[in-house]
Amino acid sequence: MGFLSVLSFAHKLVKERVRSGDAVVDATVGTGVDTLFLAQAAGETGTVYGFDIQPQALALAEERLRKALGERCRIADGSGPEGGRANVRLLLRSHAELAAALPAPLHGRIAAVMFNLGYLPAAFADTGVITLAETTLPALEGALAVLKPGGIATIVLYPGHEGGGAEADAVERWCAALPGTTAQAVIYRMLQKSDAPYMIALEKK
Repeated sequence: MGFLSVLSFAHKLVKERVRSGDAVVDATVGTGVDTLFLAQAAGETGTVYGFDIQPQALALAEERLRKALGERCRIADGSGPEGGRANVRLLLRSHAELAAALPAPLHGRIAAVMFNLGYLPAAFADTGVITLAETTLPALEGALAVLKPGGIATIVLYPGHEGGGAEADAVERWCAALPGTTAQAVIYRMLQKSDAPYMIALEKK
């Protein structure tokens, strides 16, 4: 049967904690896999905020959402009272701006934040555009600030590509240094493959 993939395990952890009507965040939209998952988990009355710095990523995510949810899901740029199966607000902004971009009333009320680091996994994508510790660490600080007590952040890391190992090491050190009174941190990885993707999850106290 085998173990769950890191992405499947991240989804499992989030699904156990997100309820219909929750506000959730996809900090790295990419092609929209996690965005769609969060939209389905949050349900008709929930809200998903998605962040990415590449317009083509947001376009791919919007296409995925529309194919899967159709008219049940309205997608917007973050402004206005959108309705539908889930309010999905795709923002052309860095995940480092996460806390500043979210409405103040949602601070301390976000149920889950998902990070899938690395680069945009699309044939036409520029693989030189990658997530970096210098923006990812502030994004993680922002995620902890906006999460509710018991809320979760999942971080999928890719040490196998150039630059990915340095980011993964920085994120792991940052998470390990968190006081236990702030968050609980766990790690999920294949011990025999040092360059395989792995996941860190944080649960806010």
